[in-house]
Parts: sequence; structure tokens; C-alpha cells
Amino acid sequence: IIKIGGNIIDDNSVLDIFLKDFSEIEGPKILVHGGGKLATKLAHQMGVKVNMIDGRRITDAATLDIITMVYAGKINKSIIAKLQANQCNSVGFSGADGNTIVSVKRPVKDIDFGFVGDVQQVNTETTNLLLAGNVTPVFCAITHDAKGQLLNTNADTIASELAIGFAERYHTELYYCFEKSGVLKDINAEDSVIEEINITNYQILKDQGIIADGMLPKLDNCFHAIANKVQKVCIGKPEMLFNSNSKFTTIQK
Repeated sequence: IIKIGGNIIDDNSVLDIFLKDFSEIEGPKILVHGGGKLATKLAHQMGVKVNMIDGRRITDAATLDIITMVYAGKINKSIIAKLQANQCNSVGFSGADGNTIVSVKRPVKDIDFGFVGDVQQVNTETTNLLLAGNVTPVFCAITHDAKGQLLNTNADTIASELAIGFAERYHTELYYCFEKSGVLKDINAEDSVIEEINITNYQILKDQGIIADGMLPKLDNCFHAIANKVQKVCIGKPEMLFNSNSKFTTIQK
């Protein structure tokens, strides 16, 4: 399971290189993507206010429409077309397609996040059929509640939950690809990669403030996957998938 985000999606030349390399990966594979920056850009163009709290998007009805257009439409189908051009037969998915990912609307506590979903169930029947036929599923960051409502859902969480769902049947590995070389000791120093993180030094790194902000939920997803039969989780630049000499972060038990 490979999740891409950040500048990989926003830069067409970088995305093209990644998808060409991704197409050459042998064996069953699944791609997961976000697309927050493009959704924000389109919202501004359409005059829809963008509300963020602690880096998390408030998803009202108008925002959900934009996210659906951008994630499940523009980005997902562009990726599918480019994979087909690289002879990688693929099918685009939201969580509603094939009933693959069912979520529940996040309950209102201190903050009302709107139409945001927390994953409750992953169903692998449809995607297993595709994988058996050498077809690659490509998931956007949208799920559903099985009652007709689409829900905006964190792409890192979707990747983690898919990895867990397939761990019952496969030796499953999870890769989070973005523009950094991994989890860094110093956010301004690309060569300060923390190459291995386990639950013990994770707590120490949090206490020291080295791991903070947006990296916290990403690593929580990593440890959640490791605790549920996923064999390995890695964070870094896409080169970690193709270059054995590249540095990246590996999450271990």
C-alpha cells in the first residue's frame, strides 16, 4: 500500500516520474492519494471559504462537493490515465466504490468537523478480485457511511486501514511517500533522518518535541498498522521504493 501526498501530487513532473516507477513495481499493489492543496485552490476560485483547525479541514456541504470533484474526479482520474499510459491497468476508487471503506461521521465534541469520516470497516472482496486479475486499485481520500453520505477522510488513515484490511490475506507493507526524506530530527536538515522508530523511542521523540504537529497523526497511523499485522511501515521520498541506498524512516514494533 503506497500513499502519496504533498508536492508529489502538486508537481506534475514529479508525479509523472513517480507513476512511471510505480507502474514497474511487481506484484499486488494499491495506491492512495490525497489532494488538499488543489481542493483549497479550487475553493478559493469558487468563493468557498476554507476553514482549517490545527491543520485539519472543516468539511461543510460546499467543501465536500469540491473535495469530491477534486479527489474522486480530477486527481484520481488523471492518475488512472497516466497509469494506463504506463501499461499499469488500474481502477479508481472512493470508499463507496465496491463498498470498500465504511466510515462514521465524526461526532461533535469540541469541534464540529462537518462531513468528516472516521473509518469503521474495510471490505476487501472487490479489490481482491481486481488484484487477482493484475489490476491496481487507486483510492482517493473519500469514504461513505453506507447510508448514502460521502465523507472526507484522512488519506494517511485510509492507507493504514487498507493495509490492515489486506494483512489478513497478504504480507502487507505500507509506504508513506512525500517530499521529505523521512522523519527528521531537524525539520530544516534533510540529512537528519531518523532511520528507525519503535514505540519506545517514539515516546522519547515526542517528549523532546522532535516529533510534533502534523507528523504525530501520521506516526499514530503507522503504529496502528504495525499493531494490526502490517509487516513494515516506511516514511520518506518515493526513491525509497526503488533505490536501496536511499535514507528513509522505518517504523517497527
